[in-house]
Order: sequence, then C-alpha cells, then structure tokens
Amino acid sequence: MNEPANLADPFPCAHLIKEIGRGPHGARALSSEDTHALYAAMLDGRVSDLELGAVLLAYRLKGETADELAAMLAAAHASFEPLRVATDAHGDAASTVSAVSIPSYNGARRQPNLVPLLALLLAREDVPVLVHGVSTDPGRVTSAEIFAALGIEAARSHDEAEAQLASRRLAFTPIEVLAPKLARLLALRRRMGVRNSTHTLVKILQPFAPPGLRLVNYTHPPYRESLTALFNSHPDVAAGGALLARGTEGEAVADTRRQVQVDWLHDGVCETLVEAERSSPEAPQAELPEARDAATTAAWIEAVMRGEAPVPPAIQRQVEVIAGIAKRRGG
Repeated sequence: MNEPANLADPFPCAHLIKEIGRGPHGARALSSEDTHALYAAMLDGRVSDLELGAVLLAYRLKGETADELAAMLAAAHASFEPLRVATDAHGDAASTVSAVSIPSYNGARRQPNLVPLLALLLAREDVPVLVHGVSTDPGRVTSAEIFAALGIEAARSHDEAEAQLASRRLAFTPIEVLAPKLARLLALRRRMGVRNSTHTLVKILQPFAPPGLRLVNYTHPPYRESLTALFNSHPDVAAGGALLARGTEGEAVADTRRQVQVDWLHDGVCETLVEAERSSPEAPQAELPEARDAATTAAWIEAVMRGEAPVPPAIQRQVEVIAGIAKRRGG
C-alpha cells in the first residue's frame, strides 16, 4: 500500500488508532498535537502499511473535526515548497493581484469540465491562476486532459509553474509536482477503493507564499458548515481567504444550470457574496458543447475565448467575483 516506509524511525499508531477507530459513535478526536504528528509521519512514510490502512479507514468512518483538519493541513503545508508569484504579466517588480488557486481532483462524468475555461478567463483578467490536481482519473475527464488538448502543458517543476504564472498568468501543476508526499497518500484510493483525508486536504490546500485566494467547493451541504467552521476558527488556515460554493461534480467551477450561493471566508467571517437562485424550466440554458470529451470541450473553450460562443452567465459572474476579490486583496 505505502511506498517503502522509513521503518528505521517508525511511528507506532496503535494508541491513536484506539481513539479514532471505534466507529462513528465511539471514536474520539485526537488532539491537534497528536493529529499533526500522525499525519506528518504518514507523509514521511514512517507508518507501516497495516497501521496506515487502519488510520485511513478510521478517519473515513469517523470524519475529521475542524481542529484535526487544521492540524493535518499544517503538516501538509510543511511537506512541500509553496509557489511564489514574483512578477506580474508586464514584468513589474511585484504582482498587485492576489494569486488564485483552483483544485481540480474530480473531473467530469456527466457535464463538460469547465475548470480550464474559468482559469483562462481569470488569466485574461490579469489574475494569476494555479490549477492543481490529478492528471488522469478513469471514467472522468480531467482538467489536465483538457489543458493538454488546448496546448497548455502541465508544469514539470516548481520553477516552471512559477515562470508560467509570471508570464501567462496560468499554470496547471499535477499534485505529484506540487506536493509529492500528498500525491502518494492520494493515490492510495485506487488500492483501497475509498477516498481518505488527503482528498479533503488537497481541496483546501494553500499552495502560495504569500497566501493566495482559494476556491473551495463542497458536494454535500453538511460540508459547508464544517468548512466554514474550519476557516472561521483557524486564522492560519484562512490566510489568503477562500471562496466557498457548491461545486459542479466536485469541481470548483460554477454550475451553468443554476446560480449557487457563494461565500467569502476571510478574517474570521463568512460573507455571502452571491445568493442562490432557484433554477427554472423557463430560464434560458447556457450553450455548452454537445460532448464532454477533452477534445470537444477544448474546442468549445477556444471558441468562447475567441468570442464565437458566449460565456455561460454563471461562470461570467464567478469570474467577476473572483477577479474583484483578487484585485482588492492584492492591491
């Protein structure tokens, strides 16, 4: 399961598994210190395969508290080098616009994946945008595949990602490049058959220094409350701010079929910027590509960027909200 663990310096987990592994009703949360130590050891490969599997499944059943997620995220951030956006598109000494990160770990099954369109529209507004995520996902169309069809190759190193952000205001970075230790834990889904805590962490990751604005999405309504509690109660996690909204098939791009609520989490408050609107059968539907494969989606995105097809109204509104905050926070 795990890559060869550094068992010369093993991290025994039995006493922690005893706390988190008693099922959804009997399990107890770990202290922030224990959670940080445990997740750091997992990232470093110091937990044996047997114990690692037990920890992942225990958290899958129990769920993570806001304090546990904050501690895990601190360990995750310490495990990789953040990206820096040092210059703007015109070569000035420092960017005056907050960088934006868009996690892309779900892809699309039923609708076209429009994360690349969102990123390109933001870059056109002179907002530096990092999309990070998986390269492939069986049965889904990933942002990486659409970017490739658009002729936008993935960054192969931190330096390359930073250079792309400075020159064209857009970079796609596979999680293996951005945060290799997280990528290793993320990949265990294919061996275990279920997601683990790392899937939550990569969607709230802060990849920039200084911190940038993050797009954070949720699928099930209860996660809105837990994510809001996380950002509002942990200033270190909230640094840079986050835009929270219900995602489209798990991706942080506006749903073209209806307007969802958009909350801005910053400075310990939750500010609703866009109210949800009920969908109506009489409302005009956005013109989307007929197929969802990467080549068709990329060709349609190119047509939109050339002005030959309209930007879906929900995505245009999302661009305006993001760009407005990015320019306000960066100025």
